[in-house]
Amino acid sequence: MMDTQRLILFFVFTFSTFMLVDAWQRDQKPPAIVSQAVSKKGDAGGIPVPTAPTAPSAGTGVPGVPAGPQAGPGNGAPAGIVAGGQVIKVETDVLRAEINSIGGDIRRLELKHHKGTLDKTRNFVLFQSTSDNTYIAQSGLIGQGLPNHHTKYTVASREYTLADGAQTTEVRLEAPDVNGIKVAQVYKFTRGSYVIDVSYDIANGSDTTLQSHGYFQLVRDRKPPDGDSAMLPTFTGAAVYTKGEKFQKVTWDDIDKGKMPYGKTSQDEGWVAIIQHYFLSAFLPKDKMPREFYTKKTTGDLYTAGVVVTGSAIPAGKTATIGTSLYAGPQDTKTLEKLAPGLDLVVDFGILTVIAVPLFMVLTWIQSWVGNWGIAIILLTVILKAVFFPLQQASYKAMAKMKLIAPKMQQLKERYGDDRQRLQKAMMELYQKEKVNPMAGCLPIIVQMPVFIALYWVILAAVELRHAPFYGWITDLSAIDPWYILPVLMGASMIIQTKLNPEPPDPVQAKVMKIMPIAFSVFFFFFPAGLVLYWLVNNVLSIAQQWHINRMLESGIHKPGATKD
Repeated sequence: MMDTQRLILFFVFTFSTFMLVDAWQRDQKPPAIVSQAVSKKGDAGGIPVPTAPTAPSAGTGVPGVPAGPQAGPGNGAPAGIVAGGQVIKVETDVLRAEINSIGGDIRRLELKHHKGTLDKTRNFVLFQSTSDNTYIAQSGLIGQGLPNHHTKYTVASREYTLADGAQTTEVRLEAPDVNGIKVAQVYKFTRGSYVIDVSYDIANGSDTTLQSHGYFQLVRDRKPPDGDSAMLPTFTGAAVYTKGEKFQKVTWDDIDKGKMPYGKTSQDEGWVAIIQHYFLSAFLPKDKMPREFYTKKTTGDLYTAGVVVTGSAIPAGKTATIGTSLYAGPQDTKTLEKLAPGLDLVVDFGILTVIAVPLFMVLTWIQSWVGNWGIAIILLTVILKAVFFPLQQASYKAMAKMKLIAPKMQQLKERYGDDRQRLQKAMMELYQKEKVNPMAGCLPIIVQMPVFIALYWVILAAVELRHAPFYGWITDLSAIDPWYILPVLMGASMIIQTKLNPEPPDPVQAKVMKIMPIAFSVFFFFFPAGLVLYWLVNNVLSIAQQWHINRMLESGIHKPGATKD
């Protein structure tokens, strides 16, 4: 009976753990609110432009970001309204970008090496400005007469393509001269890279010293990305990294409430990002540049996450450049950890990151040898099974012994009926006589559960497994099995495992154990195929191990030192 209770607790614990992790993730990602892009006559595609920062705050080393809007020079439209602009198209070997001449915003960014979530015939689009989805990158300078994201720029060409053999291509947008100050916004795209350098060349033709301050911000609605599932919730929101507070997520609700769980200022380190499942965009200021981070809600249902950087003072008649880097692409751990401290932390491996990271490293190493993520998952399962073999051996041996004495336990139940106290005493005497510890398998289960959960997050979060094929009908290990074959096989394997274990003497418990495999199969219908594959292989290996142990005990064959029952 106690062994049956242990098994039930194991399944309940497994189910509860997934539910707790699911609830934790939901807490990090508020309910979706469909954005409503404001479209007005004469605007550029109906994109509502968020509030622009104004002049630096007095008394601070880094300028603040007040709420008041400010129209840019040369822009006759009222603040917050975008007049029509030209679309500047840029193409490299890895991305296609569209920049608008109003404000110099990047309003569309297509990743050529990543397919769409719902439509795999099209490339994945990270930035876009449509009637129901807004996600753009914009920037500007702070100060009277300096260009911001309302400024109307001029540009030499409307199409830029990275030439064969060339490593970079630049887009230069010229702002109107104001008070003798000439400013050009420059985008630099690099071959094979998702890093875009964003800078401002400033020529101070005035008769006074000019202090340079630039703001760089990401603007997004809170609509979840395509393919987001209630069964597989992932975080979508802002994130800030500082030297003191390290990596901090900022939910949309945090922004609504004005909460800032991050350090507001930093003198030499830190970045701001908006992250979603598999992808992110982040402004990465250069080292040793004073910076101030901010998050706020702007027009309609749009949210802004940005950073203000302080450049050098520019004497009259001199020139200077102020800028930063924008990463907009996949959450590739190896790439991110090289770009900025803590940037790889955006890859969300859940609450068991300390276990998930080594598992991912081993999985990646295996994949580099076999060339297939599905095979890598199978081999990783075998490795983990070997690592936990001694613990599992004790667990399965205890269950096998319990199965052998199940008839005697049933006789005790029939003898003592409803006298629970005498029944428990008789059962304890039976356990001592047969040298059976019904709780021997608890520790192995508890030890292994963190590994199971960590691997769940590895398969869910790693962009390397996104659209990774296995064989046959499994064309994407990160998505659910389209034919539900793996979940059905996993359910069948659980039924076989149940048959190998002792049947509970209590009828209610027996029914629960019979229903459990079906319930878990349905639950796994919504899990990534890669995780179901892992669980299926683990079950098959467990069945083989349990069958072998049962056969040994039933035939009276024991290892040296074991006691014959």
